[in-house]
Amino acid sequence: MPTVCLTLVLTLCPHALANKTEVSIEAPAEVPKGSEVLLRVTATHNADNPLHYTNWLYVMVNGKEIARWDYTALNRPEAETFTKEVKYVATDTLEIKAEGNCNLHGSAGPAILKVTVREQ
Repeated sequence: MPTVCLTLVLTLCPHALANKTEVSIEAPAEVPKGSEVLLRVTATHNADNPLHYTNWLYVMVNGKEIARWDYTALNRPEAETFTKEVKYVATDTLEIKAEGNCNLHGSAGPAILKVTVREQ
């Protein structure tokens, strides 16, 4: 009977084995000082329904939050995997940190990326 119940749950609720929200960051490895850098942050979460979704995502540069998106059951991310873009002017080496959170399971932890800034 337990196997039948598990099979039924997985069939009716394909996201029953959903995970924590994971993020990745894309940016150039090196940029000239004073240039505008495009940061692309992709969040992945195996669910997107009113009961189970990514409820926040943030981006920090050198310890300062530069962007944040908060979601609710009625205003969820556009898909299970979604990307947000932020521009930032690089004056010193950048340590970029991004993290997202599942409203039920939490975060898989932050992603961190360094961008070296060189003199022109």
